[in-house]
Amino acid sequence: MSSSAQTDQAATTPSDAATLERLLRARYSCRAFLPDQVPRPVIARILEMAQRTASWCNSQPWQVVVTSGAGTERFREAMLRQAESEAEDHSDLPRPREYRGVYLERRRESGFQLYNALGIARGDRAAYARQGLENFRLFGAPHVAIITTDEALDVYGAVDCGGFVGNFLLAAQALGVATVAQAALARHAPMVRAHFGLGDDRRMVCGISFGYPDPAHPANSYRTSRAALPEVVTWID
Repeated sequence: MSSSAQTDQAATTPSDAATLERLLRARYSCRAFLPDQVPRPVIARILEMAQRTASWCNSQPWQVVVTSGAGTERFREAMLRQAESEAEDHSDLPRPREYRGVYLERRRESGFQLYNALGIARGDRAAYARQGLENFRLFGAPHVAIITTDEALDVYGAVDCGGFVGNFLLAAQALGVATVAQAALARHAPMVRAHFGLGDDRRMVCGISFGYPDPAHPANSYRTSRAALPEVVTWID
């Protein structure tokens, strides 16, 4: 083992694992935010931590656009207009062909938890649609990060960006900032590219709306479940 590797290993402590587990358990998808702006140094620190994400061949394919203040409001208004006028999916990346089996069960459970928290009756499609538009209002968040990858890197770039998104969410949690990763915004990728002046070689992965959570809002009152290890792990000895 190299001396640098030994140093890195020695720098970790049992409390590091406990801290990481606490952050993982505490993180949730926030769907109601306070209007307060997150200070720029805090946002920069989140990005600096997420920048340590591992990637294929260290390619680091992610590029990030971050909005604040009037920039967020302009995008929020444009996004909502687009969503209200255009129902067709224009995602850059292939979306799931279908959710089936346990994946459908988990998706439904998550959705019904949200609707129950908001007092939306099961089967009320009009209310479902109204709540769906909250995605494009960014759930009231004061900031959004748009994550894109290089089109030539295809699925590898998207996988790397997924790692970046996960680390962004955890870094934000560590700094008291709430987040929600939104694939819904990527349904309008061409409009997002045009709005921010992004090149045609960029492929939108998702958006991340973030800010300080509104703890009193019912949309933030529930937590989703996680599958037990036997459901997802096969041990081979």
